Formats: sequence, C-alpha cells, structure tokens
Amino acid sequence: MKSRDLVYGALLTALSILIPVAFGNYLRVYIPPFSATLASHVPVMLAMLVSPTVAVLVGIGSAAGFLVVLGPVVAARALVHVAVGFVGAYLIQQNRSFATALLITAPIHALGEVLVVLPLGFATYDAWILVGVGTLLHHGADAVISLAIAGSLKLAGILNTHLHQA
Repeated sequence: MKSRDLVYGALLTALSILIPVAFGNYLRVYIPPFSATLASHVPVMLAMLVSPTVAVLVGIGSAAGFLVVLGPVVAARALVHVAVGFVGAYLIQQNRSFATALLITAPIHALGEVLVVLPLGFATYDAWILVGVGTLLHHGADAVISLAIAGSLKLAGILNTHLHQA
C-alpha cells in the first residue's frame, strides 16, 4: 500500500469514527428499531476511490465508531460496510464509474444489514422494511453526498491525480 493511500485511509477512518461519535445526536434518524446517521457511509464510499484495502479498513473503523456509540447490534450492521466498501472499490478498479459502484452496492448494503438483524430476533417487517428499505434510502442519501464531494475533489484536481476517477 502506498503511503498516500495509508494517509487517505487514516483520515477517512477517523471520519468514519467521528461522524457517529460527535455528530450522531444531530444527524441520527431513529425509527425503532432502525437508526441511521446521515453521512456515516460517506467515508467508506469515498474510500472506494482509493482501494479495496482502504475501503475495508474504513469499514472496520465505521463499525468501531458505532460500537462506541450505539452498541453491538448497530456495530454488527456497520460491519456490512466492509463488504460494501470492498465490492465498490473492486468495481471501480474494474473501470466502473463511482456512481455505478454506489448503485450496485446499494442492494448489497441493504440485504447485508437485513441478514445481520434477522438472527437477532427482529420481526420480519422490522428487518425487511425498516432496516432493508431504510438502509437503501440512507445509502442513497449518502451516495448523493459522496458524489458531490467526489465532484469537488475532481474540480480541485485531487481525484484526477491521486484517486480513481469518479
């Protein structure tokens, strides 16, 4: 791994921990038993532009942040970010656009979170509708934020020279 990628990974991991810890009270949507913290997927989504390894590390950091704030169930759901980040980064390495990678990973993200909560005793409605559909909507909102940030990075010349194209 290049030291530049390590720095990007460290910064994005710090953000993935900071967002739920510092901003959770302001950015959290809570519809019991589902919760979503706006922008919490943005670091792992941006990490897709660096590499699969960095995306995995940022996904682990995201789970750690949620473990501190919301406990093991939400942290287990956040571990799905590891797979989502890896798949998205892999797709980008295969010359898929950032937007395409975000679109393809949305159902993977939602299904992953549903599969995490079903064995924990969540009712079918709660798992599939609240968590599944909620995750799809949350992924979509964070994808829009991520695309806007990636666009800004591209305008600044950072995306062209250091990261994969968006």
